[in-house]
Amino acid sequence: MLNNNQFNNLITSIRTKIIGQDELIENMIICMICNGHILIEGLPGLAKTATANALADGIEGDFHRIQFTPDLLPSDLIGTDIYVHDKGDFEFRSGPIFHNIILADEINRAPSKVQSALLEAMAEKQVTVGKKTYKLPDLFMVMATQNPIEHEGTYSLPEAQLDRFLMNVIVNYPNREDELQIMDLSTQIDNKSKKSDISVTTQKEIFDARKKSFDIHIDSKLKDYIVSLVTATRNPADYDADLAKWIRCGVSPRASIALLHCSRILALINNDSYVAPHHIRKILPHIFRHRIILSYEAEASGITPDNIIEKLLEIVALP
Repeated sequence: MLNNNQFNNLITSIRTKIIGQDELIENMIICMICNGHILIEGLPGLAKTATANALADGIEGDFHRIQFTPDLLPSDLIGTDIYVHDKGDFEFRSGPIFHNIILADEINRAPSKVQSALLEAMAEKQVTVGKKTYKLPDLFMVMATQNPIEHEGTYSLPEAQLDRFLMNVIVNYPNREDELQIMDLSTQIDNKSKKSDISVTTQKEIFDARKKSFDIHIDSKLKDYIVSLVTATRNPADYDADLAKWIRCGVSPRASIALLHCSRILALINNDSYVAPHHIRKILPHIFRHRIILSYEAEASGITPDNIIEKLLEIVALP
């Protein structure tokens, strides 16, 4: 039986540095164990980057932050071939994408060529330069951030790239109690997350958790429940008239796979031996949010993906 104390210690130690983002911390760790990537959306100043930095401090591996800007080039991300005069040949110089944990800060500010280069890395864990392909590390995770309200100088992420993100987590304002703790923390002289202050999880523990998650039992009725939730986004008219008006395209098969695996990992880190309906319902919004494509009518009416998800959980019957 895998000892989950290390992950619990990691979560606890990060929470001492980052106040009010418990859900984000938990989802980032689930995403990492699930071998996926996470898109974090929130207004400025809500500790998106700080949380990513704190998690990176607690993981055995290399971390690199990339500030995405409109003038960023694919070679700035993945590297390029450099001509070496002494050898009389080209030599590949790797870019920052070859680290274990990548923080793509303000990812929607980079142009489409950069997004295409990142897409291959996220989907296939490799990059191609010229005629050669280079493998990325076994532990490779992209944590991307974006501001949902500032659109000047930004590029909309293509649906194909959004689908490669395992999760899309929305970061909201802290509550009153958390705000008071944040103020108290800011008055401390040494309030930055230091690697020595955070419990470190090794790569072996992460890989072991991935294997152990497959031992978490999930009943066939819950698998049917996942399929019903997915099907309701693809054939909404069979379930509800409002859904039929709001959804233009439903979620892909990646969503059902992600919901299955993430539910198991959520059960694992909570020390449960089986998946229960509440695991699925808790993780579902982060899996479906960025994969549901709204109709024009929904956009005009101010309907959000979260409104649709709330409706889905209401109308699709629990087993």
